[in-house]
Amino acid sequence: MSSIYYYHQIAIGRVAMAAKPSVFRADNPLPSDFSTDSSIYRRGGGGAGGPSSASRRRDLVFVVNPRGANGRTVKEWKKLLPYLRSRLGTHCNICESLTSGPSHAIDITREAIREGADVVVAVGGDGTLHEVVNGFFWDGKPVANPEGELMHSTALGLIPLGTGSDFARTFGWKNDPHEAVERLAKGLRSRVDVGVISGESGESHYFINVADIHLSAKAGYYASKYKRFGNLCYVLGSLQAFMGHHNEDLRIRIDEGEWKVYSQVTALCIGNAKYFGGGMMITPNADPCSGNFEVVILQDFKWYDFILKLHRLYMGTHLSVKNVSSRSVHSIEVEDLSGRGSIYIQSDGEHLGFLPRKICILPSAIEMIC
Repeated sequence: MSSIYYYHQIAIGRVAMAAKPSVFRADNPLPSDFSTDSSIYRRGGGGAGGPSSASRRRDLVFVVNPRGANGRTVKEWKKLLPYLRSRLGTHCNICESLTSGPSHAIDITREAIREGADVVVAVGGDGTLHEVVNGFFWDGKPVANPEGELMHSTALGLIPLGTGSDFARTFGWKNDPHEAVERLAKGLRSRVDVGVISGESGESHYFINVADIHLSAKAGYYASKYKRFGNLCYVLGSLQAFMGHHNEDLRIRIDEGEWKVYSQVTALCIGNAKYFGGGMMITPNADPCSGNFEVVILQDFKWYDFILKLHRLYMGTHLSVKNVSSRSVHSIEVEDLSGRGSIYIQSDGEHLGFLPRKICILPSAIEMIC
């Protein structure tokens, strides 16, 4: 990787990125006597683990949101660094990059991939992971290192440290950063699916966990304003979303089939993974390695239905409840029949705007350290 990794990360915003590339801080220079047998990374699929890819130290870029979880993320990260250096520093260049604002993690990730990073690691919650995933794509296509090895690709890593780490729950990962470091040390890669959302503007937006529409998306929008309260933000956001809420008729098309009207929709969730909203197993059959979404539609729910059935939503046993339907899909298009343009949509807890939208699966889109 180029010498940009030997500089300290500068606090620069998205606008400045166009004129000046993001830069990173590396802990260790490349040793001249590094053995080709010392690589701790094992790649699937044959040739990528050959001498050409194992002959150099691996560059791991850690993308850290210093404001995540009201500043707790960066504090925990600083505590983790000594262990991380001792566990990985012998074989890897540990490159740290602190984000300076919204969307900065996207730019950092793209720059790291183009520079040939072996792994880009999201350090934080689902919001940081969401931005890093979007950094793997540009103008509707995967980002690539133009001078990279034919069989080399940058993998996605995760150290869950934020307010919400719902994606990690699907894999059964605890909110334990030391366990996450051990996953990085083993370096085992698996292909995971990614969802892509497009609207009338044609611009693509990517997600790895859950996209959702109407009440749950509105609750997520308000919850983002209460992040300082930790996981309580989801409860506060839901209470605010319920005020003035009305179920709506939606026009839906699945897998390029016929358009159908779904009446009195309360919420529609498109799961690449299982959990959202601070541990709610909303799409219990979703699997990010399956090549399909699970779509769950809640219809004609009243406020008291959520109170009475909340435990079932968290346990993932709600699919047998009246007015709840579920199916496996490759794509789904959703339109607002009212025409008011007021029905919210979000992905991975990030507000995207309003309907209409089309959501498609990109099977095996990213390699992930699992």
